[in-house]
Amino acid sequence: MPVIPGKYIPPGIFKNADASTIYAATLRKVEIPVFERERIELSDGDFLDIDWSYTKDRDSENLVILLHGLAGKSDRPYMKGMARAFNLKNWTAVAMNFRGCSDELNRLYKSYHAGASDDLAELMTHVLSLNQYKKIALVGFSLGGNMLMKYLGENRTLPAQVVGAVGVSVPCDLSGSLGAINRMRNFVYSKRFELNLKQHLYDRAKKFPDRLDKNDISACSSLRDIDDLYTSKAHGYKNAADYYKKASALNFLEGISKPTLMINAENDSFLSEKCYPEQIASNSEFLHLEVPKYGGHVGFVTRSQIYYHEKRAVEFIESLL
Repeated sequence: MPVIPGKYIPPGIFKNADASTIYAATLRKVEIPVFERERIELSDGDFLDIDWSYTKDRDSENLVILLHGLAGKSDRPYMKGMARAFNLKNWTAVAMNFRGCSDELNRLYKSYHAGASDDLAELMTHVLSLNQYKKIALVGFSLGGNMLMKYLGENRTLPAQVVGAVGVSVPCDLSGSLGAINRMRNFVYSKRFELNLKQHLYDRAKKFPDRLDKNDISACSSLRDIDDLYTSKAHGYKNAADYYKKASALNFLEGISKPTLMINAENDSFLSEKCYPEQIASNSEFLHLEVPKYGGHVGFVTRSQIYYHEKRAVEFIESLL
């Protein structure tokens, strides 16, 4: 598909990438009915907490599955904003909290990572077992967008109910994106992620003291250190480099066989050059790449309650019906 330039023009200060990124992530208020939580049991003995946001009549046959980003969860403004946008168009929304990202630490030593598409597949099996949904869409943000693109492009049979997907601010080149976020201009962001993830590991060390040492966690001074210490090894990779190489969605984009829209802003300081896969999209029958000039990282702010990426996601999915 030809690359879509994007028509997003932000108001005022939000042409600045940091202003849009920070405002959308921390200051935006999204009012929706309280999520209804459900716990589903996984095949390996662990669990996922998922949160449902229903339409007014609760009997919609359309479902959108939402995947959050690094150190995120279902209550983030970008998750609630997308749920509301789809609810208003009579889509039920279910927000997936990755392992260890809800209010309770998961049971197993492993948790989640950018390539944990098997957990998404198990969630898909669960929602299909409800026998209610005839059309299913998926939306992933940041790390969740990488997981989604990997899921779509892997050598697996996708359910016929899946009509399409949208990825927002997708770091599909994990190694390159890590290099981008480690630049000095992103120091505040990377340090915030680092502190959040280290606290998560301290909690995990209390549960698994024989596998994770607090001193080793304290010695981590970067996201890569954390991925070397825990993320890679806990999930079957040799080290951080092996994890980035094998889990990057860039390896799977050519295998996507459902209509998919990737929205990556040109001024997103978290993304590397390879996160704008123009050649792959141009040669693909299914991958649409939209590159707005502005938007930062998941920061497509507008003057209305529905942000640009939410409007585009709903438009794209509904155009497939």
